[in-house]
Amino acid sequence: MGDYKIKDIEVLTGIKAHTLRIWEKRYALLIPDRTDTQIRTYTDDELSYLLNISLLNKSGYKISKIANLSREEINELVWEIRVSTELDNSGEKLILALIHLDELLFRDTLNDLIREVGLENTFTHHLIPFLDRIGVMWLVGSISAAQEHFISNLIRQKIISEIDKLPIPDSSKPSIMLFLPEHEWHEIGLLYYQFLLRFKGLNSVYLGQSLPFESALDCIKILKPSAVITSWLTAVEDEFLVKYFQQLKVAVDNTPIYAGGAQVNMKIDLIADLVIEIKHAKDLNKLF
Repeated sequence: MGDYKIKDIEVLTGIKAHTLRIWEKRYALLIPDRTDTQIRTYTDDELSYLLNISLLNKSGYKISKIANLSREEINELVWEIRVSTELDNSGEKLILALIHLDELLFRDTLNDLIREVGLENTFTHHLIPFLDRIGVMWLVGSISAAQEHFISNLIRQKIISEIDKLPIPDSSKPSIMLFLPEHEWHEIGLLYYQFLLRFKGLNSVYLGQSLPFESALDCIKILKPSAVITSWLTAVEDEFLVKYFQQLKVAVDNTPIYAGGAQVNMKIDLIADLVIEIKHAKDLNKLF
């Protein structure tokens, strides 16, 4: 079960801590538990309730009116909002879909965003903040591995679907090779890189998750890529990371290596002479 502090609630619901304190005092919306040091803590049920309140408030309902509604009345109003296509509520809808393992709500919300602003803006302005919010929930132990996998696979599925809609580039053009190193399975970022490259009409070859190093070398020999792109999120020893990119640098000769992900971004000083850092997905538009 979750044990959220008020700062966690602020991140997850979008309700400022100061505002939440006023609502609790003025309207008695919630009476959260407190630690021995008087720090407010909130449960999963209270998080879901506050997400619903945030949805209603963003949709024009005054907090004074919401405070007089029963939980059942709030749920009925929220249901009407959930089936709407209002983009301002997308963050709360995505979190609710995660909590309740609601594939339909997640799919419809994502489809509405992509239809209105495109996958690039959806990923940058909606999915990345959403994944950050999931990180908070993971840290406080309020979501299980199953919930995280559920959402990750839905996002992965959607990006692949969007890639599949794009034309296959001319294979005679220089190729860009994308892969994840062995034991690295977090491919959402790399898949999004693949989408951006394909959207620009570039000939990209996607080799996926956990590619053994020897297999990567074999592919480099066959493809002779004009660039190599990889990503690294899983924590590894500094020495292992440096050695990996040193060996890869030798294998690709003068071919540039582009690398992103948390481990690369945190340890770029160690490998700055071996790779070109991708800080944000939008960097690819500048690099290529």
